[in-house]
Amino acid sequence: MISWWRTEFGAEETERVADAIANERISQGVVTEAFEKAIGEAIDVPYVAATTSGSVAILMALMAHGIGHGDEVIVPNRTWIATAHAPALLGAQVVLVDVLPDRPIMDVSRIEEKITSRTKAIIPVHLGGRAVDMASVNEMAERYGLIVIEDAAQGLFVKNEKGFLGTQSGAGCFSLSVAKLISTGQGGFVVTSNADTYEQLKLVRGHGTKDVVHVDYMRMGFNFRFTDILASVGLAQLEKASSRVEHVRRVHERYRQGLERHPEFKLIPVDVAAGEIPLYVEILSESREDLIAFLAHREIQTRPFYPDLDRAEHLQAVGEYPNSRVFGEQGLILPCGPTQSLENVDFVLGALDSFVSGQKS
Repeated sequence: MISWWRTEFGAEETERVADAIANERISQGVVTEAFEKAIGEAIDVPYVAATTSGSVAILMALMAHGIGHGDEVIVPNRTWIATAHAPALLGAQVVLVDVLPDRPIMDVSRIEEKITSRTKAIIPVHLGGRAVDMASVNEMAERYGLIVIEDAAQGLFVKNEKGFLGTQSGAGCFSLSVAKLISTGQGGFVVTSNADTYEQLKLVRGHGTKDVVHVDYMRMGFNFRFTDILASVGLAQLEKASSRVEHVRRVHERYRQGLERHPEFKLIPVDVAAGEIPLYVEILSESREDLIAFLAHREIQTRPFYPDLDRAEHLQAVGEYPNSRVFGEQGLILPCGPTQSLENVDFVLGALDSFVSGQKS
């Protein structure tokens, strides 16, 4: 079976974890601090708070900015549902915005019509390594006095003309789950350039207290701490980051060239020249379900796009989202990842040739 995503954890990770255990570095401590420092240096941001997942990273960022019951938070209709669940768990109302017609990222021109007197925050999502127009988002937020929190779970190391994504707002939230460029299995982190926000993030992460020995409950928080064992894996993975970025670009380019002969499959664009990173290889296919079954029969695993958020009844969404529908109903991820072999890519392209030939015959 060719898996839809391929990544590796090797000897370097094993050695670092063994070293952490041997030195009794188990819970959140000095190794976590070293990992946070390394992340900060890698994406040029002063403050980093590691946590248990990218989902919790969003929750922490919202809590640090005081988002709560009765507030409205604007979220794109195309994203992993954690982006919406985080504000919903805090009692906020999620307000959805459609995406661009050619790229599954927030259509910034549709944000203003959704702003009300209860709107408190916007969460742009850099989905699949694609950059939302942060200049326009930040200009609008400043005009209306709103908080911007970037969901950069799929945008680590992605750049636009101003620098790294996730560093251009009140806080940026990242994921370290398995299907990311670097991974600790599960995990995430929040970054910020604001010292006060960073202090709030640390309080939120540790039950609202600065010190676990001399406890003083200063605000609402929970146990969202990271561990030194996970940080050990993260440090080893971080050393491989540049080579992984280059490999996913090679994988994407191989597919791009191979798919040119099949207009039936539309490769969803990623602007590599502008600094975007094609984390996944994503296509649109009007025959998606047949294609999934055909490839599965040849032991090729794919992953259909997750549903549009307005499909989740508990979010009680209103409105129409025609651009999102195309991606939600036709989107498919082909086998990719930072250690997916080019031989596997060529095998998949050959299978796509056979699928097209079969449909035409």
